[in-house]
Parts: sequence; C-alpha cells; structure tokens
Amino acid sequence: MVGLRIVSGFVVLITSFSFAQYQLEDAFPNLPNFASPVDLQHAGDNTNRIFVVEQVGRIRVFNNSNDISSVKTFLTITDRVTSGGETGLLGLAFHPDYIHNGYFFVYYTAPNPLRSVVARYRVSSANSDSTDKNSELVLLTQDQPYQNHNGGQLAFGSDGYLYIGLGDGGSGGDPNGNGQNKSTFLGKILRIDIDNPEGEVNYGIPADNPFKDNTQDYKEEIYAYGFRNPWRFSFDRTTGWLWCADVGQNAYEEIDIVENGKNYGWRCYEGNHNYNTNGCGDISEYTFPIREYGHGSECSITGGYVYHGNNQPSLDGKYIYGDYCSNKIWALNYDGANPATNEFLLTAPSSPYSFGVDEVGELYLCTAGGRIYKFTPVSGTAADDVNFLPGDYYLEQNYPNPFNPTTTITYSIPEESSVKIELMNSIGKTVEQLSNETKSSGIYKNVIDASKFASGVYYLRMVAVSVVSDKVYRKTIKILYLK
Repeated sequence: MVGLRIVSGFVVLITSFSFAQYQLEDAFPNLPNFASPVDLQHAGDNTNRIFVVEQVGRIRVFNNSNDISSVKTFLTITDRVTSGGETGLLGLAFHPDYIHNGYFFVYYTAPNPLRSVVARYRVSSANSDSTDKNSELVLLTQDQPYQNHNGGQLAFGSDGYLYIGLGDGGSGGDPNGNGQNKSTFLGKILRIDIDNPEGEVNYGIPADNPFKDNTQDYKEEIYAYGFRNPWRFSFDRTTGWLWCADVGQNAYEEIDIVENGKNYGWRCYEGNHNYNTNGCGDISEYTFPIREYGHGSECSITGGYVYHGNNQPSLDGKYIYGDYCSNKIWALNYDGANPATNEFLLTAPSSPYSFGVDEVGELYLCTAGGRIYKFTPVSGTAADDVNFLPGDYYLEQNYPNPFNPTTTITYSIPEESSVKIELMNSIGKTVEQLSNETKSSGIYKNVIDASKFASGVYYLRMVAVSVVSDKVYRKTIKILYLK
C-alpha cells in the first residue's frame, strides 16, 4: 500500500502500514505492586492524577506518567474495613463538582456486623493528595448475610445522581431470594441524590426512581433489580447507557444494558436460561442480557468501559471487558438495534480485577498480580506509524498526550481541501492557528509547541472543506498539557 506523510516539511513515500492490533503495557513500570487493586478512577479535576483503590482499605494517588516512581496515600481506612475474598474497600466515585467541593464517595465492607457502607469523604483543604479521614459522612448501610456477592461499584450518571451496585447477599443460588425482593437493597442497583438530602437520611430520592412513594414497603432507592453480583458497571459517556457485567452462578456470565425500573432476572434466570423459577412471574416481566457466555476456561466476568480514547480508533464505541478465570479480554459492539457482536482482543498477564479510564479516556486494567496495564497501539506512536490511508478525512489524537511541551498531530486529506486547524483553550478561545491553507491529498503531521502557554486542558479543532466536492469534515479533540 502507498500513501504520503509530511515529515519536517517534506513529503515522503510510505510503503507499509500497521493495521489494528492490541496490546497491554505496564502503565507505571517504576511503581511497586499495588495490594489487590480493585478500582481505578480519575477526579475529573484536570490534574491528570490516577487514584487506585486497594482492597485492604487504601486509596493511592499519583500523577499519570509512565515514569512516575512514587505514590501518595489519599485515604487510609483499614481500621474501618474488613477485607479478603470479596470484601474490602471496593468502589470509588468523585463528585461531578469535585473540583469545587472536594467530595468523593467510597463503598466498603465493615465488620461486626458484616455490612456494606457507602460514605462520603472530603479532600484535605491543605493537601490535594490527602483526605480528612474525620470527614466521613455515612450515606447508607446494608447488612450482609454472607461474605460474598458484595458488588461495590459506584458511579455518577449524567443526571448527577450516584448509582450503587449491591450483590444478592451471597452464598450460592440466592437462598434468601434477595434478587427479586424489592424490600431490600441486595441484588439491586440503587440511585440516590447526594446533593438534596431529605428527611432522616443524608440523600434524596430522584423523582423518577421507579418505587418512589410506593405503599408496598419497597426500597425507594432501587433503580433496577434482579442482579446476582454486579461487580462492575459503567456509563457510556456518549450514549449515556449504563453497562453492567453481572457475575453468574454455575453456567453463564452476562452483560446488561440497565434501564430504570427493569428486572434483570436473577434468581429466576441465569443469563437467558432458567435457574430457579419457583414463584417467578411471566417471562415477559424480565429483561435479558445483550450478551452471555458459558463456562469453560471462563467463569467470572469483569465489567469494563465503552472505549472513547484515541490510542485505539478501531475500538471506539465498543465495550471492553474481561474474564477473571481465563484472563481473556474482549470488545463488544452493540447499537441497541442489532444483535451484539463480540471480538477477542488479547489475554491479560493475570486475572483482571477491574478496568478504569483516565481523564482523556484511555483504558487501564487492574490485575490480581498487582500491576496496572494500559491499552496501547502495537506499532508505536501515531506520528511514527500511520494507521490510515488518505482515503477519507481523519484527525488522529495527538501523541504524546499528556505532553510537555511538544506533541504531534497527524491528519489525512483525501482530496484538495481548505484546511483550518486551531488550538483553543478550555473556554473555547483560539490561542493559536496551526493551519489555514489549501492542501492537496495526503497525510500530514504538525508539531505543537505549547511552552508559551499555561498548563491545562486545550482543544484542537480541524475544519476541512473540499474544493472539488461537497465534503466538509469537522473534528475536535481534547489534549492535555502538563508542565
């Protein structure tokens, strides 16, 4: 295959291309192993920090840099947490307005009696890498009859509400029937309003929660029910869909798109199959998974995220998830109308505990081996290995990103076009014009030197208008400059 690339102002001929492949690399090779890293989050505060939840009751924080060699402890509550097996500090979510109020939320299991706790904390006013441990405000608790199936995921939706995942209470086969019992939190995904508390609790009930103001003693916090162990769920930032991986019993693992008020079947059904339908309703009352897979070398699903990063354009919009037993990682493509299609990506070095994304949407994997891996291109950087031909317009994400002080963008022009590329600050004001000229067909690259600008989030906008047809291309990408 033949294409063109601009290197230092000269057009050179390219005779080979790297096609889409996938790999994991140790994201932070100079850091020691983490102690059972079960969650990875960012604060959404433009600091480009990574927060790793250790099951024993610690949250570590560090700058998102490949050469980082030390971490700080953001929170330690080992004295409040019982950990081991499926118990521990299991979830973390930052308030959507964390940058102003400093609030974040955790899910942990506590002893005597064994119970799940969802609590709010506040960052230290004196140190942004530390927490005021005494700021704990408990939002809700749930006694746990057994050690397993604690769920533990926390996430904020685009509605600003906090979503909380709890398993069915444990043992095997849901012996207490909690999945279908709407008078308990167990086996549910809850939704609460943490900004508008009501009555005697430290939160409110959203007006459209399905059982708000019911007279049947159902829990008003319930958003959806019929789950066995929704260990990990996440929101697609583009569609708003809530993707949930529900860990199965003996035979099937499942992925659900979770919607308000729906019943996802457990213990009546495991995946699409009858499990224990004694006392269950008509099959029309249940919502079934968009994908299931049977047990073999696979046996326990680990939910992930819909990918919207820039290192792997071919994965954009696909749900990336794994299996704890086989270490396999897949990508699921689903548009809501057609059957889901599944693609095997790779086998992880050790069992996947959890996935996470950073501020720019790149995907990470937390593993049982204590390492954190990042999904990266196989064949190098976007500037060095062009993964597309000039058959269409395309603006590739800058590399590296974050950067200091230079970074490179690569873009494709399929036919003679007027091309305008602008660098804008976080409020959309143009701070530099990188291109405003007519270009012939080809693949080009530009080096951006941001040394004269302040650190922070910037946006790169490209508008290309063909001079030979009616084609118009517009794309904006987010870039992060850190001094």
